[in-house]
Amino acid sequence: MDMALTSLGLKKTHKILDRSEFVKLSKHGKKFQDHFFIVLYLPRESDYSRLGITVSKRIGNAVIRNRIKRLIREWFRVNKSDIHGCWDLNVIAKKTAAGLPSHQVFVSLENVFGKFGR
Repeated sequence: MDMALTSLGLKKTHKILDRSEFVKLSKHGKKFQDHFFIVLYLPRESDYSRLGITVSKRIGNAVIRNRIKRLIREWFRVNKSDIHGCWDLNVIAKKTAAGLPSHQVFVSLENVFGKFGR
């Protein structure tokens, strides 16, 4: 694979992967939401923000869930430098997000993170 392409993705260190960290975010995190997404966040002592994504089976089949996750990751990858501070973020998709076109997913995330006060 071309090295230029591999550098475009999210590094593993920029992802929240442990269940315990998701639980910590849900118990202690603050929340912003719109009609399609909920964002839980906690400040973090580090040089970068991390992203976790939750898309339950209620949203749809694997194709739909994976598409939503890809779009959220892409939005975060492109816009993470605009988010001030270092945060642990968990983006939770609501059932209404299932049939959204990609541009509307990006607009919705832009609105939610606009409330966040980038």
